[in-house]
Amino acid sequence: MNPTYAAPDALPDDLAGELWVAGLDPDAVRRLVLAGLDEDLPDGGVDTTSVATIPADQRGTAGINAREAGVVAGLGVAAAVFAVVMGDDVTIADRVPDGTRVAPGDRVMTVSGPTRGLLTAERTALNLASHLSGVATATSHWVEALAGTGARVLDTRKTLPGWRALQKYAVRCGGGVNHRFSLCDMAMVKDNHVVAAGGVVPALRAVREAFPGLPVEVEVTRLEELVELLDEGCDRVLLDNMTTATMAEAVRLRDAHPAGGGVELEASGGLTLARAREVAETGVDFISVGALTHSVTVFDLGLDLT
Repeated sequence: MNPTYAAPDALPDDLAGELWVAGLDPDAVRRLVLAGLDEDLPDGGVDTTSVATIPADQRGTAGINAREAGVVAGLGVAAAVFAVVMGDDVTIADRVPDGTRVAPGDRVMTVSGPTRGLLTAERTALNLASHLSGVATATSHWVEALAGTGARVLDTRKTLPGWRALQKYAVRCGGGVNHRFSLCDMAMVKDNHVVAAGGVVPALRAVREAFPGLPVEVEVTRLEELVELLDEGCDRVLLDNMTTATMAEAVRLRDAHPAGGGVELEASGGLTLARAREVAETGVDFISVGALTHSVTVFDLGLDLT
C-alpha cells in the first residue's frame, strides 16, 4: 500500500452501494482509482508541491465547478478518489446527481478534508469526472438531435481498455443506449465474419446453431443482403455506410416484409451529428456512434480551494 494516501480495501458502504445501483462494480472503480493515483505517486512517492507548501494539519474545502454547459457524469467516481486518498477523513456535500444538466459556474460537488489530500486527489478525480462528463455531454447532443424521431443513439465497443463500464455508464447518463458490453452477450456478424462464413445467411445460421437463443445482429452493405436476412428472421440488421435514401428503402423493405415486424435496423458508419436527424427520420431504430467514447472532448470541470 502506498503510505502517502489511505488506499482502503473497500469503498465506503454508501458510495459502494450507489455505484452498484448505477451498474458499476465498486471494487473495479477502486482499482482504477488506485491505478490513476499510482501514476501520480509511484513507488511510495509524495506530492512534493503540496508537502512543501501546505502544513500537514491544515484542512480545507474545495468546490468542483462546471466551467461550461453540459451533462455531468462520474461524480460518484470522483468521490471515490477522495475516499481512497483520505479514507474517513473526507466529507462530500452538494453533489448533483449524474445526468444533471449544468451551466458554467454551477457547483457540482463540495469536498472537505486535509488540504494536502484534496490537492493530491484533484487531478485523478477531475480526469475521471471530466472524461465521463464529456461522454455524457456528447451523448446528450445526439439525443437532442434525434428527439421525436423514435430512433435511439447507441454506443459501441470502441472504448478505452479498462474504462468500458464507466464510459457506457456515462452514455446512459447522457440519455443514450448501450450496445453489447462484450463479445459474449450478443453475436455481431461483421463483414469479415460474412466473408469467412460465405455469406450473411450462412453466418447467421452458424451463430444460431452454435449459440441458440443468443441475440444476433448482422451487418449488411447491400439491400439484397437485408432481404435475405428478413427471410431468415434476423434479430437486428446493421446498415453499414449506406446513403440516407438507401436506408429509407431498407426501412420500407423491412416494414413491408411479413417477418419484418420483429427486426430492428441500426444505422452505422460515417455518421455525423449534422446528419443525425435526417438518418433518424428514415425510420431506423438505432444510430450507433463510436465517437461517443473514442473521440470525446473532455468536459471542463475545475476544483477551486475556498
